[in-house]
Amino acid sequence: MDVQATSLMKQLEALRFEASGASAKPVSEGNATQDFSQLLSQALNNVNDLQGQSDQLKTRFDSGDRSVNLSDVMIAGQKASIAFEATVQVRNKVVDAYKTIMNMPV
Repeated sequence: MDVQATSLMKQLEALRFEASGASAKPVSEGNATQDFSQLLSQALNNVNDLQGQSDQLKTRFDSGDRSVNLSDVMIAGQKASIAFEATVQVRNKVVDAYKTIMNMPV
């Protein structure tokens, strides 16, 4: 697994941990604690990078680059797809939480 995929998995795991309602421990990078917006921004950037790499490999394979295997193209496509689906699921949970909060009586 490459570094970006590992980083994305760690970030998504941290988001899943927070969403489960367990006592949240801050995700830290060195001594600085990241806030949710930074974490979400990094996760979205990683998903975007995975999709870009997948598109680049597809283009290279389609143009006849012999250094790119079909298996590499398919794996990159699946990584990008899984990362995107996970992002959509996180978005859906955030929207559901927002709707629940907005429907609470004051």
